[in-house]
Amino acid sequence: MSLTTDPVADFLSRIRNAMRARHAKVDAPASSLKLEIARILKEEGYIANFKATEEEGRKVLRVYLKYGNNNEAAISNVERVSRPGCRVYVGRNEIPRVLGGLGINILTTPKGVMTGRQARKEGVGGEVLCDIW
Repeated sequence: MSLTTDPVADFLSRIRNAMRARHAKVDAPASSLKLEIARILKEEGYIANFKATEEEGRKVLRVYLKYGNNNEAAISNVERVSRPGCRVYVGRNEIPRVLGGLGINILTTPKGVMTGRQARKEGVGGEVLCDIW
């Protein structure tokens, strides 16, 4: 059993590596935060689908990856912004744009996990988890 100090970074790395290796799906240990991140990725069209299952008594989050017509990945890069050693918080007026609006960032806010665009609309700031484009 491996114990990761940053489960979100581990989850994002698994997705990044699976995309680069052209896998159809990737499994990661499930948590409510990772489920929320997967929900946003599906809503924004970066992954095909996801589901939480249980294997050998462990909760597993299975993410089905999405590729375009020429087998190009829907996600070109995933970057962890806020890390356990260096948290990154932004106010509602400081939410950064990713690639001039082409990518998304995912924030944890007092109103839940949402994209930077939703947080701007809701008028809330929070912790910037990651950038995706």
